[in-house]
Parts: sequence; C-alpha cells; structure tokens
Amino acid sequence: MRSIATFDLQYAHRFYGFQGEAQYLHGHTGILTIEVEDTVNPGVNMVYPCNEIQKVAWSILQNFDHALVLREDDPLLPAILEVYEKQGIKDGAPQNKMKGEAFKTELATAYPDCRLVVTKETMTVEGMIKIVYSLLKDKLNIAKLTFTSGVNAATQEFETQGTKERCPLCGVEIGESGTCPKCGYKK
Repeated sequence: MRSIATFDLQYAHRFYGFQGEAQYLHGHTGILTIEVEDTVNPGVNMVYPCNEIQKVAWSILQNFDHALVLREDDPLLPAILEVYEKQGIKDGAPQNKMKGEAFKTELATAYPDCRLVVTKETMTVEGMIKIVYSLLKDKLNIAKLTFTSGVNAATQEFETQGTKERCPLCGVEIGESGTCPKCGYKK
C-alpha cells in the first residue's frame, strides 16, 4: 500500500540552448507527488504519516520553491551571481527565511542563501524526478514520483527497499538505535 504527499513548487528556469520559447527565463508552478510504499503499520493503521513525508521531503524541496534553477553551463548564471553580489543577497538576506538544507549531488547543487539550484542537465520534469529521487531515496521508501509543470508531466516508478520498521505509536521509521526519532518510543 502507499501513502501519498503532494508539494507545490514555484520556480524559474530556462532551457539553455533550446530552440523554442523555453529558452527564455520563465516561471512555473510545479506539482510534485511522492508515493511511499510499505505495509500498513498496525499500530497507527497507515503506511507512513503523510505529514512526516512532507517534513522529510520539504527540508530538501524548499530549495526549489521560489528559486532560480539554471544549468551549470548557462552563461546567465555568472550574470545572476554578479547581480546578487551587487545587491548584497548572494550570501543571504534576513528576508530569506525559507531555506532548505544545502546539498550537492552528481545532478544538482543547492545554494539556499541565494535561492539558486544549479543543475548538470536542463531542468525538465524528467530531470526534476531524477534529482528528487537521488536526494530522497535514502530517506523515504519511494515507489513513485510524478512531477507536473505547466502542460508538462512525467512519472517514474521505483523498486522499493522492502519493509521498514516503524513506530507503533506514530508510524515514523525507527532509527538504528531502536528508538523513534519523533516520539521517543523504544523497541
């Protein structure tokens, strides 16, 4: 069975080198759906609490919300950083409170202080799925990701990593120590 959580992400990007309208800087509302699979935990009668999926995923995904996403070879990137430097916001600003955990993977690097994500490939809906899976696969038992942005959509199913031991009181995965990180239940 699956628990499903959805996220709305507002972001700007462009398809550098693309011959069409998407070569221009533009914005989207993207909708990411994460499906987590496991057995139903008899203690709480759910696979995984959706609010906990949201907490785990949002700590990373908020890097994409109200952010600029550019490919690493896009000549617009140095210009943007130069403007941010002149504005005094390249290294953050007091108003920038919605920052996710910084990350650097083979596919993307997040710079939360300046609301920028730099990607290896063009940020398509398929590319977003690859990035999200690489960031969350060790944190959630992801069975399927779907990302829609404007009229574009992609989905991919993944082989799950078996059953995870979860707390009978709150449904969260029990840590290696045998203690629930949310409520303190001890196995």
